[in-house]
Amino acid sequence: MQRVQEPGSRPLLAGVLLGPHVLNALPIAPVTVEHGLFHELARILLAVSVMAVALRYPIAAVRRHTRALAVLLLVVMPAMAAISTGLGWAVAGLPLAAALLFGTAICPTDPVLASSVVTGDLAERDLPARDRQLLSLESGANDGLALPLVVAAIAVAGPLSAGAAVSESLWQVLGALVTGALLGAVGGAALRLGDKHGATAHGPALLFTVVLALGILGVAGLLHVDGVLAVFVGGLAFNAVGTGAERTSEVEIDEAVNRFAVLPLFVLLGAALPWQQWTQLGWKAPALVVAVLLLRRIPIVLLLRRPLHLPLPDAVYLGWFGPVGVSALFYLTMEAEGLGVDDAVLGAGTLVLAASTVAFGLTAAAGRNLYIRTRSSESRSRAPDVH
Repeated sequence: MQRVQEPGSRPLLAGVLLGPHVLNALPIAPVTVEHGLFHELARILLAVSVMAVALRYPIAAVRRHTRALAVLLLVVMPAMAAISTGLGWAVAGLPLAAALLFGTAICPTDPVLASSVVTGDLAERDLPARDRQLLSLESGANDGLALPLVVAAIAVAGPLSAGAAVSESLWQVLGALVTGALLGAVGGAALRLGDKHGATAHGPALLFTVVLALGILGVAGLLHVDGVLAVFVGGLAFNAVGTGAERTSEVEIDEAVNRFAVLPLFVLLGAALPWQQWTQLGWKAPALVVAVLLLRRIPIVLLLRRPLHLPLPDAVYLGWFGPVGVSALFYLTMEAEGLGVDDAVLGAGTLVLAASTVAFGLTAAAGRNLYIRTRSSESRSRAPDVH
């Protein structure tokens, strides 16, 4: 049966209608005030989402994409941060330090929204497996690996020294890799042992993966390492060591996350959007949205399509469908919690987040259909003339 996943655009708009500026059924304070609440909600949602991504494909498929993923994570993501920083400074008029906070926060692609175009019967029918796997794995990995960029931005904007920023980044990333790998491997071995003794029915296996994600997140928090990255690495280790049957839980994880976490979060966010900060941007608001949507990711993916081994239609598709979403909310609120940053940063960041969510939701079906037509036209043009 076809799975239909609801992108964040509809619940976001529903939240706007229910919020204090329209019906006032959800009289919640703006995200610039309630950033602590949204940070915790985003952190938990990302953890469960990246666990689902890590379980989505056999570990052999992950290994096949190592080189392309290295390009996406080590070249494309920093380039997106640099481009977004430049746009925040040049278009939104943010001071350079604030623009750096803005640019690094919105650079990672979002696994929560990206799942809606890479999973389900239609995606599996219409999109190449490699494209779906690349976008999934990139979005799962770069949510955690964006942390060093954000820490560097915090060092520029706040009292953190360069040496402290490097030490913090190394501890967060290396600690996350070790913590995630150990706990994921232990979890996979435990599941394999339980399966050997007939103690892992389908329901408990699903529950086990969710509990494992939250457990890794909790241990990472105690150790002060990158929790989202630790969960993703833990999921990969769990995938590699486990029986393989746990991948059947990924479908239910996606559906559970969508129903019980994504929809409420985006409804709350829609009610808490900082309209005052958006209004203060004036004409810069639509200019920033258009500039970020068109320039943040598409040009760099097109430029690197040969190293990524992507045909032109695939590069355009993966360039557009790399949305700003929950991961940006996580880092924007982390910056606000850690620095008490100017509301202009949260205002510009949530503006791009909301616009990307709506644009992504509106173009998901049309983009897939356009991709199909483009690939079909290319195939016909390459076909030999038999007459």
